[in-house]
Amino acid sequence: MTSPTSTFGAALPPSPLQEGQVIDGFRLEARLHQGGMANLWSVTRVEPVEGEDFRLMMKVPRIKGGEDPATIVGFEVEQMLMPALKGPHVPRFVARGDWTRQAYIVMERIEGVSLRPRLDDAPLPLEEVVDIGIRVATALQDLHRQHVVHLDIKPSNIMFRPDGRAVLVDFGLSRHDHLPDLLEEEFSLPMGTGPYMSPEQVQFIRNDPRSDLFALGVMLYHLATGERPFGQPSSVRGLRRRLYVEPVPLRAIDAKLPPWFQEIVLHCLEVKPERRYQSAAQLLLDLKSPQSVALTRRSEKTQGSNSLKTLKRWFFAIGSEPTAPTRPSEQLGRSPIIMAAIDIESATPALLEQLSEHVRRVVQAEVGARLACVSVMKTARLGMDELTDSQGQSLHVKQLIALKSWARPISKALDLQDGRLTFHVLEAPDAATAIIEFASRNGIDHIVMGARGASALRRYLGSVSSQVLAESDCTVTVVRER
Repeated sequence: MTSPTSTFGAALPPSPLQEGQVIDGFRLEARLHQGGMANLWSVTRVEPVEGEDFRLMMKVPRIKGGEDPATIVGFEVEQMLMPALKGPHVPRFVARGDWTRQAYIVMERIEGVSLRPRLDDAPLPLEEVVDIGIRVATALQDLHRQHVVHLDIKPSNIMFRPDGRAVLVDFGLSRHDHLPDLLEEEFSLPMGTGPYMSPEQVQFIRNDPRSDLFALGVMLYHLATGERPFGQPSSVRGLRRRLYVEPVPLRAIDAKLPPWFQEIVLHCLEVKPERRYQSAAQLLLDLKSPQSVALTRRSEKTQGSNSLKTLKRWFFAIGSEPTAPTRPSEQLGRSPIIMAAIDIESATPALLEQLSEHVRRVVQAEVGARLACVSVMKTARLGMDELTDSQGQSLHVKQLIALKSWARPISKALDLQDGRLTFHVLEAPDAATAIIEFASRNGIDHIVMGARGASALRRYLGSVSSQVLAESDCTVTVVRER
């Protein structure tokens, strides 16, 4: 096999999108925003749908090669998660496109701008800050009831409907309890936006709804004082400072802020989740009834922790392990996970066909099983890798397209819905190690993979399958070409 695209079909369109272009029945009218990760387009249907009484927007990932693989996976997360969201506090989902032709998400277009421009005017009047807090907490309450933690709450991801209701957008980092967490499965670095990340996110906990309340507390602090409570860190070391350095109390910055407001915000910013508000509903109650807020020592603080207290907290934070959330949102019991490790670039068509048939039989025999299709994009141990082909297309995306094309007959035969079929392109210098670590980290029950076909290669390069078979903790089935 020479390349995924020559065997499995078309890759991404080589030319940029243009006004008037039609994609799957949606006409591109005007580009609304060009970001580093995605472009937003105003679109209309070529054939209107009865009852669709709202304007449409298409989100298209910007894939040029050399991008962070987490960007691609994050878009996959959003494509998987958005159809499961309902209600007035999220954009209505309309359609999505596959990577084999053009990846996109079509959703309701929320009119107006995000909350982000108001940061430039901070500090804002207290009444406005509290009103914003009430509307965002209401949206979070509704989102958490749907078993979703947003994990990237910040002003640029908050919009408002004409009636004033907050709308949460950009779910690329989110976690749904009833769907696989692709980001956690593929990456082992903190995910989020530096100033707003909760301490548990820094420690890789991604399923606690109280993380969103921490981020809302950061936002309220900034809007009320004009300053960020934890600065703008750009490294993991900087992020970990919030585990042991207390923010400057709000009233030390602006003495006119009332004690009850400082109580609420510092309650949101507690390091340990069990010491924060335990739900958005609890926070909402205090924001709506400030006269009923029970004042504690938080409301009396006039300065951050002294050097001795900071040193003590630092000592206990060093090497501390995250604890499981004490009150996580409801989680679905895990079903057996079958991992198909596919060598997209080197396996022969005959072996790929045999693997497809064998994987189909294994998944069919396990009621409720989930299938994780994995391929490894080999990278150099030292030096720079070429991340695009001669046409400038992303090699990561091309491999993802090929993997999805290989799995299509299995998905069609078994009618695998969202959550039961996922795709993962791992970038690593050693394929066997990457497969073993992925399986161990994600609790894989059964690995199905192909054997290297040429005996000379097995003799001189070693066998990936034999290493996986020897070192994996789960069942491994090796399929050989007939």
